[in-house]
Amino acid sequence: MLKIAIQKSGRLSEKSLELLAEAGINVANSDRKLVAQASNFPIALLYLRDDDIPQCVYDGVADVGVVGENVLLETGYKLDVVERLGFGKCRMSLAIPKSEKYDGIAWFNGRKIATSYPKILQDFLNKNSVQASIHHISGSVEISTGVGIADAIFDIVSSGSTLISNGLKEVDVALHSEAVMVGKRAQLEQEPEKIATLEKLMFRLQAVQKGRKSKYVMLNAPAASVEKIISVIPGMKSPTVVPLAQEGWCSVHSVLPEGQIWEIIDQLHSLGAQGILVMPIEKMIL
Repeated sequence: MLKIAIQKSGRLSEKSLELLAEAGINVANSDRKLVAQASNFPIALLYLRDDDIPQCVYDGVADVGVVGENVLLETGYKLDVVERLGFGKCRMSLAIPKSEKYDGIAWFNGRKIATSYPKILQDFLNKNSVQASIHHISGSVEISTGVGIADAIFDIVSSGSTLISNGLKEVDVALHSEAVMVGKRAQLEQEPEKIATLEKLMFRLQAVQKGRKSKYVMLNAPAASVEKIISVIPGMKSPTVVPLAQEGWCSVHSVLPEGQIWEIIDQLHSLGAQGILVMPIEKMIL
């Protein structure tokens, strides 16, 4: 039985359970138990505070854990990243009052910075040869400048709306973070059954993630344009081309990366493609 530590509540908890469900793994926990076992896959989930997950994995209480990369770095536990999970994305940034003129990282020399992440901040300051005073605070870091606790803050930023509402502006990004699955590889390798279960789990999760990042595209095109169209939309190996009942026309099917979909569609349209259909992919297995 592979034991996986996840956040007991919050965004990472919801996304972790959603990812497992899309991978066909059923975990029922209507009683809000601290441990819940999957009904159709050999894993058990341990519901913990996110700050406790790295230590839990390091000490061997859990085999792997899902945690924000920022939390892993702040706790300082030496764990291996088994998989980057693609959700819970944020950045850790320095912010100062909007009224201040910012002329580079040297602005922070001699200043006081409030944060809930003193280790990550200190590492960033050391890397940039900045001498600043760190004020460790829990909770609402963004109000620190307004009440005179600090000259600047270092905190998690998603949309930036919280900074704006508190009269702050983001001036420097120290870290891009996302949810990661972590473990002690050397320890896991001593237990072949758990390694086998983890590999099966990763196979499923990667298939879901690849599907999320891709779209299935179907289109009709003049046969004379197919060669040019194929050069625009290479598939996983090559696009599928099927002759249509109407002479001189073909149907072309392929998989495209979601981030480039509109750029490619513009090119397809200019090459005479018609009836372009873009559909989501649940899982993609290469």
